[in-house]
Amino acid sequence: MDTTKITLILSLWLAQSLSQNMNGGYIEGLLKFIQEGTTYLREEPPDQMSILSEYDFVIVGAGAAGSVLANRLTQIREWKVLLLEAGGTENYIMDVPILTTWFQFTEVNWKYKTVPSNNVCLSMENRQCSYPRGKVMGGSTSINYMIYTRGHRRNYDEWEEMGNDGWSYKDILPYFRQIEDMTIPEMAVDKKYHSTGGEVTISYAPYRTPLADAFVQAGAELGYRIIDYNGETQTGFSYLQSLTRNGTRLSASRAFLHPIKQRTNFHVKKRSLVTKIMIDPRTKTAYGVEFIRGSKKYFVRAKKEVILSGGAINSPQLLMLSGIGPKKHLNEMNIPVIQDLKVGYNLMDHPGMITGTFVINQSVAIVTEDVLNDGRALYDFSHFHSGPLSVPAACEGIAFLDSNNLTNPDGDPNIEFLFFGGGIPSELTYYKVVGLSDKFYRNVYKHIEGAHTWTIVPLVVRPKSRGRVMLSSVNPYKKPLIYHDFYENPQDLEDELFAIKKMMELSKTSAFQKFGSKINDIPIPGCEQHKFGSDDYWRCAARHTSTGIWHLSGTCKMGPYWDPNAVVDPRLRVYGVKGLRVVDASIMPMIPAAHTTFPTMMIGAKAADLIKQDWGRR
Repeated sequence: MDTTKITLILSLWLAQSLSQNMNGGYIEGLLKFIQEGTTYLREEPPDQMSILSEYDFVIVGAGAAGSVLANRLTQIREWKVLLLEAGGTENYIMDVPILTTWFQFTEVNWKYKTVPSNNVCLSMENRQCSYPRGKVMGGSTSINYMIYTRGHRRNYDEWEEMGNDGWSYKDILPYFRQIEDMTIPEMAVDKKYHSTGGEVTISYAPYRTPLADAFVQAGAELGYRIIDYNGETQTGFSYLQSLTRNGTRLSASRAFLHPIKQRTNFHVKKRSLVTKIMIDPRTKTAYGVEFIRGSKKYFVRAKKEVILSGGAINSPQLLMLSGIGPKKHLNEMNIPVIQDLKVGYNLMDHPGMITGTFVINQSVAIVTEDVLNDGRALYDFSHFHSGPLSVPAACEGIAFLDSNNLTNPDGDPNIEFLFFGGGIPSELTYYKVVGLSDKFYRNVYKHIEGAHTWTIVPLVVRPKSRGRVMLSSVNPYKKPLIYHDFYENPQDLEDELFAIKKMMELSKTSAFQKFGSKINDIPIPGCEQHKFGSDDYWRCAARHTSTGIWHLSGTCKMGPYWDPNAVVDPRLRVYGVKGLRVVDASIMPMIPAAHTTFPTMMIGAKAADLIKQDWGRR
């Protein structure tokens, strides 16, 4: 289904719900919402119909990093910059936070899936994990859950210890602060770790269920701290900080591209799939790209650099299609090898079990379909951008724990709890997005469909398992092969088990028991041989119903010249090829204990400075 159809469906739903409460205020709210959407559409940089034959920089991908790069590089007025995006215009209704999952069914999602596995995602359709990726202006920031995290300082110090000079926490903290506009008052006063005035607005959702309070209170009841997890330390519990402005999604496109629409040295070409980096095989210099728009092929020259910001799947795919990658694999695909590099290796993500759903005895949760039929909720959002529609996919809380030292206030987290004031598998759109099979849903969750529930997704945020991206074909329209058994390393499964057991402890606190919280205890099909709640049961349940949380990273690893697995150097230049950089989450040598959106924006901001320095500008 395309975004136009879903937008029409949602608009009709909105109009129908409002019409049930027909009065001037409701009509006014609907008109206000439509007017806002029209304004945002006008503010997005237009699709350049006639592009130049040559630009100083050609950026591939308008996601978290590419949008920042375009913003920063066009600050140099004499530099001409072309931004190529395979997807189209962002739709304003995508910015309604509660509707996040709806648009993952449309053409704005690349809809990647892993190769069928015998070890993980066993309850998913065809034993495949779903990996949504944004194919739209703003990239994955236009379809993700808007969660704002940076990671622990030790994560980045480790990058530097691996040989990546300039990437320690003290080096990258200024970039986090540069792009941040913190609007939560008690955090904005912490000038060491936060700032105001950057492009990316950080806020709490203007609406909160009593279950969100219960989550934070439960953490305190068990002795954990209530913290700003983007401040000095990271271990503890908190309400969710989100990349939202005035109760709506703030994508990378809205934050970084809308404000530069009028820059005359900036062009955007949408619905343009880059199929090859043009590289002189004699000098090994990238000099442009080929792309397809409609059914026509185009070539554009890059005077200074080609910069890939396609993400951890698309960037390695394009490098390999262009002759940069593992020699053996490229030979098997009959692609002439220009540079033998470990492209596609080191794939990382944060796995988490999505079936920790607890049924309650009070009507206090967010049930999406009920909310969309609630005239009051629609009124609150259309007029004030408040109410339950302003909560990012019903996600309300977050916690980080160090399982090796739970009492250390400055622990190095390896576990995360992501708290939802509603169901995940028990909601129709959620179970489809994560890929659970219809049979699984009928057997385990159909009986609580539409019930009031809450969910914790326990995540492993310092995973040791690694996957790989490989070409399936030389046809750029064919999706690559994604191999990822995220419990391949047994320690990751044990960390998941630890997190699940701590989740169960939380559920038994008085904070949650005042709602009569009880886990949905129908056994996971395939795990019935184990006693429900035993360690072996949870290990089995994790293999069946865990999925990656879509923080794909690492496939174009950054490393020093002596690292045999490095694809780019610490200035993000592709080894052995001039005029070519990769700037996105694929360069992460080790995934941080963070949702990767904001760290990827940080990478874009730092890369822009590196590029300016390398070309003699500041």
